[in-house]
Amino acid sequence: MKFEYQSGNYSRRQFRIGSGLLSPFIKWIIISNLGIFIIQQLVPQFSYIFGLTPHRFFTEMPNLLYQPFTYMFLHGSFGHIFFNMFALWMFGTEIELNWRSRLFAKFYFLSGLSGAVLTLIINSGQTVPMIGASAAVYGVLAAYWVMFPNRFLYIYFLFPVKVKWAIPGFMLLGFLFGGPNVAHLAHLGGALFGYLYVKSDWRFLSWKSRLKNIKYKRQTDKMEKNKNKAEEMMAKVDRVLDRISEVGIENLTEEERKILEDASIDLSKKDK
Repeated sequence: MKFEYQSGNYSRRQFRIGSGLLSPFIKWIIISNLGIFIIQQLVPQFSYIFGLTPHRFFTEMPNLLYQPFTYMFLHGSFGHIFFNMFALWMFGTEIELNWRSRLFAKFYFLSGLSGAVLTLIINSGQTVPMIGASAAVYGVLAAYWVMFPNRFLYIYFLFPVKVKWAIPGFMLLGFLFGGPNVAHLAHLGGALFGYLYVKSDWRFLSWKSRLKNIKYKRQTDKMEKNKNKAEEMMAKVDRVLDRISEVGIENLTEEERKILEDASIDLSKKDK
């Protein structure tokens, strides 16, 4: 596949596969997954222990709380790990370089966890271990689809297809021809999270930032309310002062005298 990058008012074609780079986090993920894949071949029980088995997850609670995280490092075959890592590198590198590694790592793992959660909710009785990074990779695909919809992918180096059509096409083909052992719910959970994450700009708003924003908004609203209250009070005082110039202070009503008294109290509080 080859990307055609659009930049400014011209297009710059680069005849190469993917981005030509290996970003730090993706490099770490590929090495980790390959290493664990080798261990899987040497230790047959590894997938049973660290894969996500919903039935065991709930019946042996809380002993297997690690499984929704560890399952995404395991793979069932060389083809399985190859295509997952290839897609991660192909579509994830540019996102990591845009977001930086720490933020992209959080996004990757949350996508994988979202696939695990959806599977646990809907297929809680599943007794076969679920393994693979596909849910996390589908999150990356969905993010790329939102971010770069008009990029071109050249399928088999011949057929130019825009990302906004190509990625949904890949997902549909995976659903139709993936076979009975494919974790479609995990794919769906990862893709939905990736889409919502980018569309909602969650990557820019951590919980700490959101709490700061809420606190700032409350302070701003309070200041605006106090400002309006002060302006209203001064308008009343101005009217009373006009009355004094007209009829004298001794002819003020009780209400007008109270306005002056309240204004005096407010001013004395501010001076303190």
